[in-house]
Amino acid sequence: MATTPTRPASTDRLSDRELQAWRGMLRAHGALTKALDADLEAAHGIPLSSYEVLVHLATADGERMRMSDLAESVVLSRSGLTRLVDRMERDGLLARASCPSDARGSFAMLTDAGREKLAAARDTHISGVRERFLDRLSDAEQDVLGECWERVVPGGSDAGPDCSG
Repeated sequence: MATTPTRPASTDRLSDRELQAWRGMLRAHGALTKALDADLEAAHGIPLSSYEVLVHLATADGERMRMSDLAESVVLSRSGLTRLVDRMERDGLLARASCPSDARGSFAMLTDAGREKLAAARDTHISGVRERFLDRLSDAEQDVLGECWERVVPGGSDAGPDCSG
């Protein structure tokens, strides 16, 4: 059962509890993404952002996504995604295709090389997530966090088929 959070009367600063929760989430996110990024770079030569693109493409219908949908899924600006996709396309991990129903739109599509890179990197990523995050929490704590994240961003925890991301 969800409880209504109590808020201080003042809106000009966060309470100690609010600050601890907010800064804790930011520190945890920053430290974890930095460590997972370093793991993937060292072992597979790809950053975490490329890994996330590969995961999203691998789980999408036809292993392809509209660029706008992909940008939203990996939480990048369109220009940031364009630069990343350009790099990944040069590396042969994905290809672009025009959208038959919208001449201005394009798709990013997973290639065989991208599928192979994802398969090679998946164990490294999952091991890192477990070691640095999940193994430090009980099953009950993981359930509570999952419920909390769902309240903060509804639908944001939907993993889709075999996301493993």
